Amino acid sequence: MAGYKPKVISLTKRPGQTFGFFLRVEHGEEGHLVRCLEMGGPAELAGIKDGDRIIRVNGTFTDELSHSVVVDLVRNSGASVTFHILDEASYKQAKAQGVNLSKPQSAPVANGVTKQAPKPKLCYLVKSSSEYGFSLRSVKGQQGLFMTEVIPGSVADRAGVKVNDRLMEVNGENIEDSTHDQVVDKIRLAGSSFMFLLVDEETDRYYQNKHMKIEARLATANHLPHKPCLIKMTKGPDGYGFLLKEEPKRRGHFIREIDRGSPAERAGLKDMDRLVAVDSQEVDSCSHEQVVDRIRQSGNNCCLLVVDKDADRMFEQGKVSPMLFWDDMKDSNSPPSYTEAINLPAPVQPSTPVQKREEELKPKLCKMEKTPVGYGFHLNGIQGVYGHYVKVVKGGAADRAGLEDEDIVIEVNGVNVEQSSHEEAVEIIRNSGSSLEMLVANRSVYEQVKAKDATITRPLPGETFNVQVHTADTPESSDEGKHREEARPETPTEQARERISSVSSTSSEDGVDERL
Repeated sequence: MAGYKPKVISLTKRPGQTFGFFLRVEHGEEGHLVRCLEMGGPAELAGIKDGDRIIRVNGTFTDELSHSVVVDLVRNSGASVTFHILDEASYKQAKAQGVNLSKPQSAPVANGVTKQAPKPKLCYLVKSSSEYGFSLRSVKGQQGLFMTEVIPGSVADRAGVKVNDRLMEVNGENIEDSTHDQVVDKIRLAGSSFMFLLVDEETDRYYQNKHMKIEARLATANHLPHKPCLIKMTKGPDGYGFLLKEEPKRRGHFIREIDRGSPAERAGLKDMDRLVAVDSQEVDSCSHEQVVDRIRQSGNNCCLLVVDKDADRMFEQGKVSPMLFWDDMKDSNSPPSYTEAINLPAPVQPSTPVQKREEELKPKLCKMEKTPVGYGFHLNGIQGVYGHYVKVVKGGAADRAGLEDEDIVIEVNGVNVEQSSHEEAVEIIRNSGSSLEMLVANRSVYEQVKAKDATITRPLPGETFNVQVHTADTPESSDEGKHREEARPETPTEQARERISSVSSTSSEDGVDERL
């Protein structure tokens, strides 16, 4: 297929989080498939779609590798991974035409846009019990110091350092005119960690031909282990649910006192995150009042760039701005319409006696950790009928994870249980260990999707977990909870149900379905 165009997408996750999707192989389907995108997760925000095929992980061609090997490639990437991805239609067309996908016939594109000019790279090295795993060399008649003897699997290798990279800066200080011994001394004096600005041969040649100075502000932050976090929130009835404070003897504006269950908590804000930017505008030089006003001016939707303590310390050590991450997102990670979407004013709805309201048919991916009293839900069923629904203990792990009474269980840790007996589902749950992920949908969503003869783990035609149906909604009953009740089809009464069993734990088995 001449001119197929893979997307190049880099994802970053915070400690304890995932990349926000399942990696699967499926009967009757070729390739390594993206499934069950987590709403608001790194993968969805980067523009990855359900059904996309992953053909490279960190440059390694994956189409001929086993599922377990590809999973290990992703997991061993740490907090950041780069994918080459083909959409489902292009992948199937390439396969039908016998294209060798390991030899791309055109330059990769990032979200449909031709790949950007090459960039310098920032690499952060933190010394372990062993050495850093690289050497420096100079070339007679050639300016600069170059990386050599980069040991596979070493600190340097994992940080993104490659053989023949030219060293430009150490901790924000240019070393182009320094001697070999001077640079070695700078590295030794830096202690147990330091940041390099490096260029590979192609990038070095590009900037020399353009007569441009290579600076950290032009670099990519994709190789850095600690990344800022992009937080997208929709205001709730009580606001976003956090306070913005200035801390004594600390530079910047900090997130404090996050309300449980608030938009801020659900979006991933953490206590003591430092706020870097609001809707792409850096706020370091702004007063507290100016930042608060900027957030208020965002309306009902706000996008924040924040850094935790480790990321903040790393960027400060390298004397670079976390806004580099925003530039990387803009160039290669965000869907093309993302920036416009968060800044457009909300459309004004006409005032009419009855308005049609769209209900998104989306499942929920709920993640929870077992407490001393279990997960805090009961798994119930109806005698002689496939399917399982939950009864949630208020204040328990399940409640905090977003499970609601009457939610229908679709998958447990990636294992589909819709056609499993109650005993089989209970067994999967009991073998789970100390953590659990459940894909669920409220009864209204589930029954409407099933009425369309669709599978909830697969996208409906042209969509990804996002089928629209219209339901009448009066202004008086616009509350979401009321709307869900009105839209729910009739179900057996509590008296008509026979409770089978109850549990407070679940798990998954190893297979061809991995959460990433």
